[in-house]
Amino acid sequence: MATIKKFMYVNRKAPYGTVYALESLEVVLIGAAFDQDVSLAFVDDGVYQIMKGQDTSGIEVKNFSPIYSALGDYEVTKLYVEKESMEERGLTLDDLMPLVYEDEDDDWAEKDSITVVSRAEMAELLEQQDVLFNF
Repeated sequence: MATIKKFMYVNRKAPYGTVYALESLEVVLIGAAFDQDVSLAFVDDGVYQIMKGQDTSGIEVKNFSPIYSALGDYEVTKLYVEKESMEERGLTLDDLMPLVYEDEDDDWAEKDSITVVSRAEMAELLEQQDVLFNF
């Protein structure tokens, strides 16, 4: 029997202006559809990807941020946000989308998908992964 590998997708770029954020999200959903153990890390400008109230009308590109709310449906429930990256950009947890999932092991209770971690904790998480994808 094959061992399940842990895949972490590291998001470092702002959501718009490059293809990295959208490409990451698409690859995450594909991996999750194939029952991979998927987690996401948001560091540097990547923290902007999950900000509330994104409006792309002024830059004439599609706002794909609502897709993040579907991650729980794909059993992608481990989203790690680096605390220092948020603080350096003047953000708090309240500025991020309320991303949740329903825990079938806890009578379908709704639980937060986002965990804020320190830079040191993020380094430890990255070290524990089998595969890292950097976007």
